[in-house]
Amino acid sequence: MSIPTGSSLGKSISYVVALTGTILMIPLVAMQFTREVDWTGSDFVAAGIVLMVTGLAFMFASRKLKTATQRATACGVIALAFLWLWAELAVGGFTDMGS
Repeated sequence: MSIPTGSSLGKSISYVVALTGTILMIPLVAMQFTREVDWTGSDFVAAGIVLMVTGLAFMFASRKLKTATQRATACGVIALAFLWLWAELAVGGFTDMGS
């Protein structure tokens, strides 16, 4: 299934993909300058999936919810879920997923 690039939905998804790629460039570049950043391919895949799902969730919430209060609440919940999952995968503070 292809998404028409001329559509608003296609452009929004393209922005999410581009932003995900841009964010993933940060650790990739950092790995060239320091040994403290040591990501493997699976780290990049996991981070890419988490970032893409989060971006798409923000996009869905902004398109489908009617009021600004609903959108703000949904975006707050999505952001908290993202931060929890990111921290969990990084250090496993709440369960053993990150260790």
